Amino acid sequence: MPQLPRILVYMLLIGGCLALIPPLVFARMRATPSPNRPIHIFYDMDFQPKFKTQAPNPLFADGRAMRPPVEGTVARGESYVDTHLFEGVAAGGWATTLPGSMAMDEATLQRGHQRFDIYCSACHGYAGFGDGAVNQRAMELVANANGPVNGTQWVAAKSLHDETTRNQPMGQLFNTITHGIRNMAGYGSQITVEDRWAIAAYVKALQLSQDAPAN
Repeated sequence: MPQLPRILVYMLLIGGCLALIPPLVFARMRATPSPNRPIHIFYDMDFQPKFKTQAPNPLFADGRAMRPPVEGTVARGESYVDTHLFEGVAAGGWATTLPGSMAMDEATLQRGHQRFDIYCSACHGYAGFGDGAVNQRAMELVANANGPVNGTQWVAAKSLHDETTRNQPMGQLFNTITHGIRNMAGYGSQITVEDRWAIAAYVKALQLSQDAPAN
């Protein structure tokens, strides 16, 4: 079998080593922080004209670029002046009805039913008796004296049909859903305001269904 000339073998080895240099350089550049500004092919918004924080600005009489917000202004849609809608409070106490912008109808209760099943039933159970799947599993782990509990600590989910909860006005239920209570986390960042009211209305309907008089 003919052998390659020695010079050709050397050239292939040298060429292979040289071919490894660019990817090694790129890998090194990507892994090493650099104090230099990056190369911008397209400037986009990186070099837009602007005044940075604490920088002087000759446009204003006080020479400051940072401007305080105009007194009394709020973000659009975030005034939160309707305490009934956003806090569950009306006439100095817990609201007993839905806000005026919502109707107590079948659509609202159906929406509350759906949201309750998604967010609340895992602990409180579909019927609200505190027997949700998460609560049952946690109670099993806590009660497992003969096996590892993995540091499990759990406060049993409250039954929504207990007398104290059953007598709570709708606004108080809304407030609890929003901010949480004791070991229960709040859902204000996960559930919209209207859906929280729908859940509160559904809970009141659920309580009535389980505490209806015989007649």
